[in-house]
Amino acid sequence: MGLVEARDPEVPVIAACAAVNVSRASLYRSRHPAVPPTPRPAAPNARRIPDAERQVILDTLHAPEFADQPPYEVYGALLSRGVHLASVRTMYRVLAEAGENTTRRNQRAPHTHAMPTVTATAPNQVWTWDITKLATEQKGVFLMAYVIIDLFSRFVVGWMVATKECKHLAAQLFAETIARHGIEPGLLVHSDRGSVMKSDTLAQLLDSLGASRSFSRPRVSNDNPQAEAHFKTMKYQPDYPGRFATTAHARAWLADFFAWHNDDHHHSGLALFTPADVFHGRIADVAATRQAALDGAYLAHPERFPNGPPKVPRPPAVVTINPINTEVVDVSAVVGATPDTTAAANGHPPPLTLHDLVTMPALIPPVAVALAT
Repeated sequence: MGLVEARDPEVPVIAACAAVNVSRASLYRSRHPAVPPTPRPAAPNARRIPDAERQVILDTLHAPEFADQPPYEVYGALLSRGVHLASVRTMYRVLAEAGENTTRRNQRAPHTHAMPTVTATAPNQVWTWDITKLATEQKGVFLMAYVIIDLFSRFVVGWMVATKECKHLAAQLFAETIARHGIEPGLLVHSDRGSVMKSDTLAQLLDSLGASRSFSRPRVSNDNPQAEAHFKTMKYQPDYPGRFATTAHARAWLADFFAWHNDDHHHSGLALFTPADVFHGRIADVAATRQAALDGAYLAHPERFPNGPPKVPRPPAVVTINPINTEVVDVSAVVGATPDTTAAANGHPPPLTLHDLVTMPALIPPVAVALAT
């Protein structure tokens, strides 16, 4: 704008504006800038309750009789006595102005549930169980399948089909299953927090048999993953009926399924061994047979095995729900950084570069890591 205003008088305004790529309207507006309008004060609300009456409302809400009651309750109580101070909305507005628009009733403190950590190193150390619904041909009617799984081997040690969830039936199932397998005291039973799982009837039975209990956190399915995965395996079978005609029909199908699952299902979580192999301790014999087959294949075609002679993988020696990793990781070793001698002398970790910050999430395990100093 200054160049246009300082031009030679013989230069037309149109040519000067075109030369500096400025519109004439902008030039003219700059000569007479608009004056912002003066804001008008808001008119007082004629319906606003005077401050004295608002204080009466606040004092009434603070009275011992109404101190923990919501405005709806206070309004109804006063109106029944022939008293009308203000509407319910006005009571809420007065409380909001006083900074008291939170819950007035006494509230139970929020519960915190620790993450369960369950570990099994052999069969019959930890059992995990759950109940799933089985749809029937009658709309809205379901059967309940109670299933108990050995955590270490995924072997189904006990199951039952009933028409309802019942703590007494669950206690009966555990009593018979523990007796059938001859379980010694020390068994840990893990489950979610269903009413049957948390019942005193089941707790007293397990306590009398020397078994303890462990529970998942509320609304956290990953705290009982083996049971959840087992139910998916069951309901995604090609021959799963979808709906069962009778209780006998459900029991017959589940009997065949559990027999297949225990004896013939090569479980991906068990290095393709069957649950029965792990549960009954047949790992060494089966692994020897598999190793002989792999050795023969390697001798016949070694070129097909670029990594050398193959070895039969074994099932995990430890099965844990929510494992805790306490390993200390040296950040400089992980990202290949050169330690800063001055920082190390002062007891501080070496500084990280931009490359370190970009690559660190992909290199450090996603668990709690203590930085080495």
